[in-house]
Amino acid sequence: MFKKVLVANRGEIAVRIIRACRELGISAVAVYSDADRASLHVRMADEAYRIGPPPSSESYLSIDRVIDAAKGCGAQAVHPGYGFLAENPRFAKACADAGLVFVGPSAESMRIMGSKTGARSVLQTSGVPLVPGTYRSLTSLEEAAAEARLIGYPVMIKAAAGGGGKGMRLVQDESRLAVDFETAASEALNAFGDASVYLEKYITRPRHVEIQVLADKHGNAVHLGERECSVQRRHQKVIEECPSPLLDDELRARMGAAALRVVRSVDYENAGTVEFLMDDRRNFYFLEMNTRLQVEHPVTEAVTGLDIVHEQLRIAAGDRLTLAQDDVRWRGWAMECRVYAEDPDNNFFPCPGTVRDLSEPQGPGVRIDSGVYKGWQVPIHYDPLIAKLITFGSDRQQAIQRMRRAIREYRIQGVKTNLRFFAEVFCDRDFVDGRLSTEFIEDFLARRPGHAEEVPAPECSDAILAAAVLAYVDHQRRRTDPPGGKRERSAWKMAMRPGAYGPGRRP
Repeated sequence: MFKKVLVANRGEIAVRIIRACRELGISAVAVYSDADRASLHVRMADEAYRIGPPPSSESYLSIDRVIDAAKGCGAQAVHPGYGFLAENPRFAKACADAGLVFVGPSAESMRIMGSKTGARSVLQTSGVPLVPGTYRSLTSLEEAAAEARLIGYPVMIKAAAGGGGKGMRLVQDESRLAVDFETAASEALNAFGDASVYLEKYITRPRHVEIQVLADKHGNAVHLGERECSVQRRHQKVIEECPSPLLDDELRARMGAAALRVVRSVDYENAGTVEFLMDDRRNFYFLEMNTRLQVEHPVTEAVTGLDIVHEQLRIAAGDRLTLAQDDVRWRGWAMECRVYAEDPDNNFFPCPGTVRDLSEPQGPGVRIDSGVYKGWQVPIHYDPLIAKLITFGSDRQQAIQRMRRAIREYRIQGVKTNLRFFAEVFCDRDFVDGRLSTEFIEDFLARRPGHAEEVPAPECSDAILAAAVLAYVDHQRRRTDPPGGKRERSAWKMAMRPGAYGPGRRP
């Protein structure tokens, strides 16, 4: 096993990985931007190193700076978490070139599965069911129009290189194709540096169900069952559960077998997730593979009793899987809510600020994966996810009841969150009865009391959002800078200066 691992991430997932390292007797190293100098993951790590200013492009997305930090501290491996560089094959290769173990799949497996069109092409003859669509990127609007007529409207335009709803547009008929094609390509270019898009047949009111897989370097692979991830806003998951209320043992076995065919088609290793869409007849279709640890992995851990991060580290160190498929058991039910600093009444707009008070729920069947503490200022530079609230019960009803209790106990003051929204969802009859689809939130908001009086937030261009961010930063600076621009340097602040942390020193 490794002696020292660098965690190339921030927030709650960095805290989660640091805890796993500590349980395995591994020294955990954090990296941080200037905005995260006082963050929880930095405070918890055994060592911490500054890698740049707040913009992620100059810190957490800088391959050279992360590699330099890992080599400088003597780490043997790098765990990327999720987001940032986690699915970047160039980063995986850079780690290997630097003599570091990348805790994840090979760069080649990541490259193939990281391209939606590349993955579809590889799987064409694998027996894995695919959504009808194109198997390569579109080269022009004319080609898109011709392919859309063959597939049949409605169709989805999707970014070939990305996810999270970026570069994705639903096109109901040809009259909207030109505008949506251009918009999707532009979004894809801005988000992923690649304007390539492709087409898929739109499945009406689908469910989003994914299969967690583990594979070692010795050819062994297992699946850990499914997660129901249909409750989404803007194509981003917000509530997940394990198992799915839709699946039975037979369907779980078929989907698990399909997921393992995907794994073997690209010689995949480590943890990954194969995502499927399901129609109203319980037919399932391959959507994509996430070649990393998922945000929602705790619900699978709760039901299987396995620690997926432990397994990732053991696989990366060269160990064989300690379990076969017949050893995997599912017990009980787990739910997860992604707690964001955002305003559900203002189109889920991000709401950064200072956490003035914090009281987290406890008790039977409750887990919190958090990246904040009282006094922490939620930065404006990154995704507003601040914590994950997970509950576990003997069945779905008990997991829901415990989530209702946990939400009532959860107190965060100083920033707006989506907790009140979750409180309403977990009392909604359709949700309680398991009548879910990827359009659940739109349907829920439409029947939500008082929805007619709510005014949706206007669409924000990148320029407007950037101007708002700059204005906020300037406002914060003016509030904290005394006349003359000089600040008193306290001992605490001096201790937080770049390079202040070193081997054996904790923030």
